[in-house]
Amino acid sequence: GVAVEALADEAARLAASGATPVYVAVDGKPAGLIAIADTIKPESREAIAQLRALGLDVWMLTGDSQGTAEAIARQVGIAPDRVLAEVLPGEKADKVRALQEEGKTVAMVGDGINDAPALAQADLGIAIGTGTDVAMAASDITLIGGDLSNIVTAIALSRKTVSTIRQGLFWAFAYNVALIPLAMGLLYPFTGIVLNPMIAAGAMALSSVSVV
Repeated sequence: GVAVEALADEAARLAASGATPVYVAVDGKPAGLIAIADTIKPESREAIAQLRALGLDVWMLTGDSQGTAEAIARQVGIAPDRVLAEVLPGEKADKVRALQEEGKTVAMVGDGINDAPALAQADLGIAIGTGTDVAMAASDITLIGGDLSNIVTAIALSRKTVSTIRQGLFWAFAYNVALIPLAMGLLYPFTGIVLNPMIAAGAMALSSVSVV
């Protein structure tokens, strides 16, 4: 019931600078504003740029006001249309679910208790190591420390791991597809070639070595 119109312009200015304005009233009358702001991590902008370089679409999901969220997004390189602001704690998982229903594969990064449902809902939950135990329990990956560039490292490492697994499977199958017919003697009627059991045993060991 306190009229705050006289402070509205100043509140908007603070929000545009990336702070959250909090109105203060004394005896039912507006007394002033307190500006609260989290310090942006120095590596945030670079980490987001690297995530985008990996082909990922980066969104911001926050309970802050729209103006504050957009100001922070500008500073770290997130497009305004990729900002989901004024989200209540219980709604974060719903926002993740909505993105999934659009056909997106969603990785959620969070560190707080209210991030836990969204971390569990996401296809990949990534908890910041300096966050709460609840967030870490709900996530699939927990980063050591609070450096956001570790997100880039984790995703790049995961992609490299999958690539290596696929390479191993390819060479294992290719090797066996090529030599199993020879071991079965399918070429014998045409060429007279037969595979000595000792050579076959050596070739089997060699296939494991070549995949490694």
